Parts: sequence; C-alpha cells; structure tokens
Amino acid sequence: MSKKRIPVAVQLYSVREDCKKDLAGTLKAIAKMGYDGVEFAGFYDRDAADVKRMLDDAGLKVAGAHVKLASLEGDEFARTVEFHKIIGNRYLIVPGLPKEMQTTIAGWRKAAESLVAIAERLARTNMRTGYHNHAVEFVPIEGRIPWDEFFGVASRKDIIVQMDTGNCLHGGTDPIPYMEKYPGRLTTVHLKERSKTNDKAIIGEGDVRWADVFRICEGPGETEWYIVEQESYAYPPMKCVEMCLRKLREMGR
Repeated sequence: MSKKRIPVAVQLYSVREDCKKDLAGTLKAIAKMGYDGVEFAGFYDRDAADVKRMLDDAGLKVAGAHVKLASLEGDEFARTVEFHKIIGNRYLIVPGLPKEMQTTIAGWRKAAESLVAIAERLARTNMRTGYHNHAVEFVPIEGRIPWDEFFGVASRKDIIVQMDTGNCLHGGTDPIPYMEKYPGRLTTVHLKERSKTNDKAIIGEGDVRWADVFRICEGPGETEWYIVEQESYAYPPMKCVEMCLRKLREMGR
C-alpha cells in the first residue's frame, strides 16, 4: 500500500519580513517553490477579503493560523471566526500562552480549560482549535511537566495537538513519544529541525528523527498538513524555506 501523501505548507512567521514588505508577492513566490499552502501568524493589516484574494491569486490553500487565546474568547470570538471563515481557514491554533499563565501548573490548567470551552463553541462552525508548543511546555514546574498537565485537561479528541518537533527538542524532550501518545490529534504538525551542533540547521541536518515523524504522521487518518517552520537562517529566509522543501522532496515528501 502506498504511503499517504500529506500536503506541505510553510508557517509564514518563517518569512515575516518578506510578508511585511510584499505579502502578495511572497505568497506567489512560496507557491512557485512548490508549497501547497501556508499557515498564518498575523495578517499585516490586511482584511479577510484581501487575504483571500491573494491566496487565490497564488493558488495556495490555508493550512491554519496562529491566533492568540484572547482572540478566541469573549466578544472577539465571533469576529475571529468570521475572518477565518472568509479566508477558508478551519484550524485556529493557539501558539503559546501569556507569561502569567506559564509560571504555575494552575495557570496551565486554567488555559487548557479555556481551550476546551473554545473547542465546544467552534464545534458548531466546522472549525477546530489546538495548541502549538515551544520549549517551555517541557520544562518542569512544581515537579510536573506543563505539556502533560495542559493536555490532561484539554483532552477532547477535536483539540489539535500541534507538535513542533524542533521546539520539543529545544525543551530537552524527544518529540516522538509525545507524538505517539496522541493518535488522531496530530492534524497539523510543525516540521522544524534542531541540532546540538548547528543552530541554523535546516530540515535533515539535525537531530530530529524524521523517519519516525513521517511514520507517525502518515498512519491511517492522522496528519492533514506538514508545516515547515524555520526560525534561524544561514541564508535569506525565503531561500531557507525553499531548501527545507527541497530536502523534504528528497525524503519522498
């Protein structure tokens, strides 16, 4: 049986300065590289209709967006949902928490409770929320691992576990056991390299166990998007994300 083909997007934070200068041109250049889609991390003061037009002109799909927790709560919820409905985005991923919520286990659990409530509201919109890790989630607080406490509360099957492979390694933890722990919830996965000897490594040049990442993601009914993210650069950012995609193609992705 042939392996599942997962489309590849790029997290636009990787090329944020290019996006600030020329969002439409950057999207077209990304499409020309061969990417299938993009994940947003801000919209550079563009309205939803304008963003949708630029995506259509470039021929790109939306793999998701990073949105602040506060933008999914209270009165902001409806405005956020409407914006993402217009651009065609289903995945509203929280990319970290306010500092005050990260200092105690109680803060992590409270944030998870908020995410559960958001997921309940989104269930009526054909959209989903989720959480994206950095390194702090794997650094013990009060003798506990924040990631375990957070997802112990945010245990709904429709809440996306957006593992960032490089960030997990940066936190001193192998991402593979964690990815294996959440079958069916790795809907979008950040492909980021991490190397002990090269802080500017691109995909395939570091310590991530890519064969295991692919094995888990390409299981039945698992990952819908691979999302490349590069935050340190040996070359201009646009060249780096192009190199990452080329390396994934060499690996058969």
